[in-house]
Amino acid sequence: MPSQESRPTIHIPGTTSHTIPPRGGREGELRYLKAGTGAPLVLLHTVRTQAEHFRHLIPLIADHYTVYALDLPGMGYSEIVPRASYDEPAMRAGVERLLTELDLNDVTLVGESMGAVLALTAAADLPERVRRVVAVNTYDFPGGIARSSLLARVVVSGVLAPGVGPVIAGVEPRPALTKILQGGLGDKSALREDYVDELLQVGSRPGYSTVARAVYQALPSLIAARSRYPEIKAPIHLVYGEKDWSRPSDREANRRLLPAAEFTQVSKAGHFIALERPDVLADLLNAAA
Repeated sequence: MPSQESRPTIHIPGTTSHTIPPRGGREGELRYLKAGTGAPLVLLHTVRTQAEHFRHLIPLIADHYTVYALDLPGMGYSEIVPRASYDEPAMRAGVERLLTELDLNDVTLVGESMGAVLALTAAADLPERVRRVVAVNTYDFPGGIARSSLLARVVVSGVLAPGVGPVIAGVEPRPALTKILQGGLGDKSALREDYVDELLQVGSRPGYSTVARAVYQALPSLIAARSRYPEIKAPIHLVYGEKDWSRPSDREANRRLLPAAEFTQVSKAGHFIALERPDVLADLLNAAA
């Protein structure tokens, strides 16, 4: 459980908070939320967010699934381990720890953005455990969040810059974070003030700026992970917001790579569909429960 000093400011009704103990090397403690009853469904969040990203989705699906919403390694309230890697294989290992240490089978893996890539690659690794993958706005194309806005391009370029990058990563003004996240929404009002408060609290954790910088540096590994997609044996549903950062060519490239996958485009939605159109995702998931 998170310490009193770092307790989440948002509580999702019906959820309980749990941890998976650290493993040898640089695999720290992982935190996850659990809710509901039924077959297991694992939620994997986006870049710079946490399990509470699914605050509106979880109550809509908890009558159909046992939901596990993971804080990816180093993010949310999962442990920040000095010198740990945050490239795609290391983050995928965190997802696979959840599935194997809780002995989850017949799992529906649902990820958004970075989480979508990890859902796909974890399914490639653990075909015997995964029933289905729903990949929402896969974050596997050059540029990523830098396509959100001019401000995002400036900030991300600064965070990645040698020398000054760590300093810039440690400075996260509320207006800048708000503007960048709103760049991933078709409906800007879907970004709630209390959610921004929560993200800023997590961002103030000691060592979090190092994690944030490492995650941005890891984008090439997320792009490279596309080579694993054809290995997936489970059914796949690709979901994209009409206004997602990905371009039509990026989406078509994944449709060609996964010709058997179902495909849904959500009208007027952006990159963070779980924030602005959780009803669409809930309907899609509940119909397949």
